[in-house]
Amino acid sequence: MTPNRKRVILFVSTDLSCDNRVRKVATSLSNEGYDVEVVGRKLKNSLPLLQETYRTTRLWFLFSKGPLFYAEMNIRFFLYLICNRFDIATANDLDTLLGVFCATKLRGKKLVYDSHEYFTEVPELQHRPKVRKLWLAIEKRIFPKLQSVITVCDSIAKEYEKKYDVSVSVVKNVPYRIENCEKKQMVLPHSKVVLYQGALNIGRSLELLIESFVSVDACLLIIGDGDIRARLEAMVNQLNLRGKVIFLGKIPYNNLPAYTQLATIGVSLEEDLGASYHYCLPNKLFDYIQAGKPVLVSDLPEMKAIISRYSCGEIFTERNAKSLANQLNELLRDEQRLQLYQANCLTASVDLCWEKEERNLLSVYSQLM
Repeated sequence: MTPNRKRVILFVSTDLSCDNRVRKVATSLSNEGYDVEVVGRKLKNSLPLLQETYRTTRLWFLFSKGPLFYAEMNIRFFLYLICNRFDIATANDLDTLLGVFCATKLRGKKLVYDSHEYFTEVPELQHRPKVRKLWLAIEKRIFPKLQSVITVCDSIAKEYEKKYDVSVSVVKNVPYRIENCEKKQMVLPHSKVVLYQGALNIGRSLELLIESFVSVDACLLIIGDGDIRARLEAMVNQLNLRGKVIFLGKIPYNNLPAYTQLATIGVSLEEDLGASYHYCLPNKLFDYIQAGKPVLVSDLPEMKAIISRYSCGEIFTERNAKSLANQLNELLRDEQRLQLYQANCLTASVDLCWEKEERNLLSVYSQLM
């Protein structure tokens, strides 16, 4: 630790191994001269962390889910800030905000809130009114008092500004510029590959995607893990799609671009389940584009705007397995169209990269100093 450098501690509820946004933020701040530490959680199956330009700390928790986990995490984060020197603390998403906010207030320090999604509107809370009410209460109590807020797209920023009369900066979750990435060497059952990479949670149309592969002339790679993985694997077995639909599990972010290169098409088919998904702008969309891979995305405003601006893929509108299979097959067979979308992706990748987006991030932190 260098005494003269401003110290920033970032808090996140993940185990850090696959949280690429936090990694990019921490790296940018470190390269700018800040003394940076990222604090997350340690799980039994946590992947080892790479050596970075910043420090990482993973805390063991007694509880792994539910209200006791969130209470314990926020208390531990609060105590961590009380016991350590820092100038700025960053709370990533609403589930870390309460403890970090209270500690910064008590110590008279600066706080940045980085909202990766419209937290209180995520699908997981739509049918849990009591839980949603609690998170809303925390948000309503703290948000109007925040001076530095970041989020991932213009639509969510506008919603927060309208709701709480607080200025919100946009830092899109785009990847680093990647050129000449080597493709992962794998033996696949088909030359055409449809790729999904991201969390395996509800609202991602993963069941619909798997069902469509009864008729799609390609193989499906699914990268990631989440709450519904077991259900999806059971569905693959039930539909006799083993070997055609392949689950690769979590891939560390430094290895992920090589797997993205395997794709013929990348898909991001989030459902319109609440405002969070309605306004979503998933990082996997930008990962596909950075890799030069044509995309098929939901008919949702932020993703649709990217497709309209750069003509780098197509929009999926008829939400049934037959229509999805037909659209995938038609695109996979049209080499000329694929080549056009690929060229447009490579053009878009020059704009949609972290090297440009980090300027917005660094401006937020420099204003605090």
